Amino acid sequence: MEEKKTSKILLNELLDRHYKSAEQAKERGELVAWATSIAPQELLTTMGIHTVYPENHAAAIGARKCSQEFIDYSEAKGYSVDLCSYARVNLAYMEILKSEAGNIPRPDLIFCCNNICNTVIKWYENIAKELDIPMILFDMPFNHQYEVNDQDVLYIKAQMLDAIDQLETITGKKFDYDRFGEVMRVSSETSVWWKKAAMQARHIPSPLNGFDLFNYMATIVCARGTEEGRDLFKLWYEELKAKAEAGQGPWKSGEEQYRVMWDGIACWPYLSDTYKVLKKYGINMVTSTYPDSWYIVYEENDLDGMARAYSSNYVNRNLDFGVDNITKLVEDYSLDGIIYHSNRSCKLMDFRQFEVQRRVEARTGVPSVIFDGDQTDPRAFSLAQYETRVQALVEMMENRKREGR
Repeated sequence: MEEKKTSKILLNELLDRHYKSAEQAKERGELVAWATSIAPQELLTTMGIHTVYPENHAAAIGARKCSQEFIDYSEAKGYSVDLCSYARVNLAYMEILKSEAGNIPRPDLIFCCNNICNTVIKWYENIAKELDIPMILFDMPFNHQYEVNDQDVLYIKAQMLDAIDQLETITGKKFDYDRFGEVMRVSSETSVWWKKAAMQARHIPSPLNGFDLFNYMATIVCARGTEEGRDLFKLWYEELKAKAEAGQGPWKSGEEQYRVMWDGIACWPYLSDTYKVLKKYGINMVTSTYPDSWYIVYEENDLDGMARAYSSNYVNRNLDFGVDNITKLVEDYSLDGIIYHSNRSCKLMDFRQFEVQRRVEARTGVPSVIFDGDQTDPRAFSLAQYETRVQALVEMMENRKREGR
């Protein structure tokens, strides 16, 4: 009898198929889209357009420790060092078309949504202009009010309907609304299982080593509209639930002494290093603001709900929402501390980070530290500085425990 595959094995298989299927589709003359990470992929999936995600791919290149050559290439062409490193990696890859992290084919269209930042607009616009291909843009207004307002929902919904018209023109096919409803259902179910798996880390000890969130996140980006993606996260949830019920912690050896949150994107070139430093001090990263951005849930065939969901992610919400969100994570996950990654590439997250830190600490009393880094540019990170900050956090967490807080 064939041994049942673990979610980790299925994760790697699914990612491998994701890249290969896009290359095979391109060879067959089928359309391939490049999309931002939190874009309404449901429209592309419905139309049968193969979709890959440059941010995902750039992160994989960073994790393989080969981002520097792409960054050097882009900067030699005149792109600023202050530009998002994902963009610098991807703009170089667009010409090099080869990486150790796997390859993605050049796109036939661009699918861009600015609910993560406004840098993506010019980045993707530049690709569309250089390759002379169409670009579909979704403008998601920043939520200065606490909730997504109804006027913005109507504005975003109108853009989705317009995008459907554009896709019909590009593909020469009619949009199948019955298929669309099915894709919407699967996408929401996938998000629900992703969230349920991540929430298993609320157990003490956590059955989840939080850095696995970063590893599994690649699939919630690229396979959210697929049954394979949904089934993967359901299996992961079941594995974590079984570990939690058995009282198993995140590691085979060593105890979870401190529970922390990581705010921001991972330092992909130093993913192993940053993890090992935390484990060295008995620190488990049990939750993060970043992976929760892909909890995109709405009712089947509810285009208004879908528009609202895509405007609701953390980085597209105001300061009060950000503070409340982290405060709730502190309570729900029984956090001892918070690590804020001041990411050179991600200005939208960083510019408010110090104020969020101040307010959260005032409200919860939980200590925190900020370290400097970058998501894919290895030059902006110092392992020694990072460990010094972690040591300072350990001292503060230990003092707080001794005081009985």
